[in-house]
Amino acid sequence: MIKLLVVDDHAVVRSGLRMLLDGKQDIEVIGEGADGNEGIRLALELSPDVVLMDLSMPQGKDGLTATKELKETAPHIAVLILTMHDDDEYLFRAIHSGASGYVLKSAPHDELITAIRSVASGDAYLYPTATKRLMNEYMERMRNGDATPIETLSEREKEIVSHVALGYSNKEIAEQLIISVKTVETHKANIMEKLGLKTRPELVKYAMKKGWLNYE
Repeated sequence: MIKLLVVDDHAVVRSGLRMLLDGKQDIEVIGEGADGNEGIRLALELSPDVVLMDLSMPQGKDGLTATKELKETAPHIAVLILTMHDDDEYLFRAIHSGASGYVLKSAPHDELITAIRSVASGDAYLYPTATKRLMNEYMERMRNGDATPIETLSEREKEIVSHVALGYSNKEIAEQLIISVKTVETHKANIMEKLGLKTRPELVKYAMKKGWLNYE
């Protein structure tokens, strides 16, 4: 069963999503939030598998800010952006904020269900035209020599890379950053995957080579 939290400032949208999703045997809507602040609070309280997050919420934190803060605090919770914005800037910002997927509100119901199941299983999901645009952007940056692995890391992940490279244990990192040891371990696993590394010595060597030891 996929535990889902819906965060959208329009009550009618939340109601419609609940009606749609309640009919799925493998998805349970465990809560609703009306803004980013409430979304973060409910996510930490209810521990959903997926947060379905709107981008534009005038009151409180917007979806991008809420996604970034939630992923720094609870990286194990997947965030799926559901928005009306078919826009490259929002798409790229959502990805950099840590979102696992991006779906348009105009998408067919089946696509939304597929996206929820995909991010819940640990995969990423982008609507088809977004995938093409993202790949084109990445290839262009590669041709220009601009794309580097560190750009895929969140600010919290960069902090952890620095601490690992300096020889701190998971417990020491957790104490210094005021997070749990489990959160440190989750961040490290994500970092290793993003950088294509398998062991701590490899990460230390990579960090030293890139000059990340003094990252602030």
